[in-house]
This record gives sequence, structure tokens and C-alpha cells, in this order.
Amino acid sequence: MHFEIISPITEIETIAINQGIREVARLRKIYGRGRWRKRKGIATILLPDGTARQVALHWYEATSIGPKEYKIKYFLD
Repeated sequence: MHFEIISPITEIETIAINQGIREVARLRKIYGRGRWRKRKGIATILLPDGTARQVALHWYEATSIGPKEYKIKYFLD
């Protein structure tokens, strides 16, 4: 699903670091080496049909690479 994040992400927490991430080998192969973290937070997004919804997001992030692969886990409103 394509979406655009239209608010700052709040309540950011780290779920897993490096080897605690199941897909760390794939992330390193695609994006490069780094200290990978799986993170979660809450943000408002804009869906393709024009509606704005508040959601819980998960994504992967590395220090020198930045955030990658945002996923909507569930809608909050």
C-alpha cells in the first residue's frame, strides 16, 4: 500500500537491534552494512484515496543509511 507520512512520527521505540532482526541479512544485501534497528511509532498518513488516518508504523533504520521500508501495522482511528 502506498502512502505519504504527513506528520512527525511520535512515540518512537526500538523493537530489535542487528541480529534480533529476522531480515538483517536481506537489509544488508539491499542497503549495505550498518547498525540496523527495527523501530515503531505513531504518525498520521495520507492514503491514495485522499483520507488521512492515524496509524502505527514499523520500519527499519540504520545510522548511516536512514529509515527504510515503512509498513502500516494497524489503524488507530
